[in-house]
Amino acid sequence: MSRPEVIDIFSGCGGLALGFQKAGFKITHGIELMPEAVKTVSYNIDWRFGEETSHICGDITQMDTSIFKERIGKDGCIVIGGPPCQAYSLAGKGKLRSLGQHRIHTNDKRGYLFQDFLRFAIELDARAVIMENVPEAVNFGEINVPQLVCEELEKYDYNAIWTILNAADYGVPQIRERVFVIAIKKNENVRYELPKATYASILSDRVSNEIRFRRFNNCKNFRVPNINKNGASQWVTVGDALGDLPRLFATANSKYKLNSLNIEMKYHTDIQNGYQKIMREWYGNGNKTVTGNAFRNNARDFKIFERMKQGDNYADAARIADEIFNENIKAMGINEQDNYETFMRLKKEIIPPYNREKFIGKWRKLNMNAPSHTLVAHLSKDTYSHIHPFEPRGISVREAARLQSFPDDFFFNCSMGEAFKQIGNAVPPLLAKGIADSIISCFEEG
Repeated sequence: MSRPEVIDIFSGCGGLALGFQKAGFKITHGIELMPEAVKTVSYNIDWRFGEETSHICGDITQMDTSIFKERIGKDGCIVIGGPPCQAYSLAGKGKLRSLGQHRIHTNDKRGYLFQDFLRFAIELDARAVIMENVPEAVNFGEINVPQLVCEELEKYDYNAIWTILNAADYGVPQIRERVFVIAIKKNENVRYELPKATYASILSDRVSNEIRFRRFNNCKNFRVPNINKNGASQWVTVGDALGDLPRLFATANSKYKLNSLNIEMKYHTDIQNGYQKIMREWYGNGNKTVTGNAFRNNARDFKIFERMKQGDNYADAARIADEIFNENIKAMGINEQDNYETFMRLKKEIIPPYNREKFIGKWRKLNMNAPSHTLVAHLSKDTYSHIHPFEPRGISVREAARLQSFPDDFFFNCSMGEAFKQIGNAVPPLLAKGIADSIISCFEEG
């Protein structure tokens, strides 16, 4: 036997699959519930190479493993995937609580979809299993999901471990920690080692992983992740990632234009660094144009964004909004007592209405000299969480894709909101490739 094929469960738009494909695996089958995501993964994994769609659009809980069992080749399969995280994540838990006691996270059926992931992996007799999720999955009520998954896989003769990896350690310009379960059948007779971090932290006071993760010392299947303390390559920054992309909105007074996601625009500069080279040449060709240059029309807030400094949050934005409002009423010679209607109309037009105590972390302007903070699916609602570092706007779809390490030829044939959602939910392809590279030698012919 040689290299197995890959079955991609809960695929989303294909970040995990893309990393495995780049490492040399062939993605032959997959399942995803959302039609728009199936279209995205199908185009980028299959159609661009003239192949038929590998992914089925459907509800895994209603599917039998026989849909794949008879179609798997003689070399067997690897099952990969990331079951939905909403029931585990802090944002998801908060949203569920707001809907009432009956909607608390442990009552959310999505929290148990890892069981269907396991069902497919076990019944397909996968030679290896890779499952991804958010770190909060270690505390789903009384369940440590990754530990439980490892224990279940061990019952079926797998050597199983779990760990927490930071995407920034693998060349992604984003601090994004995710849980990974990695299991290999015992009869493969291989010794698996966690992927080696390829990039070193730019934080001088980074706490050792042994200290950070000592709370998992009692979890027999947990493994402390590797870090690169002395690597020649430091974490990729926002500036590294975005510096060559098209300029879209020079000042707060620029005219807004909603760019279609399929419209090509010229790069602002030639390739400036190794990360940009990877993004432009992922598929082997160096493009001169790039798509996905759509961003949101936050008309009320462009002037606020313009005055914000890199790293500023909503507290800074609210202060700036007050300054702009006061400048306007002074220039117009009005006050609340004598010009109430005009005063209140102007206040509504200028000052964001969000709670200044609870909303502080919801706005943040990116820092050019550091990796981005974690991208989330809420980008589909607005992009206040990721304000462009030197243009007065939220990031574009392509810029979000760059921060997730999706290559520039990765095409989003969907709405802007759907594209942001797919990107925020995805596994960064470069992180996925790091995982894939660490296991591919286990399945090479000797």
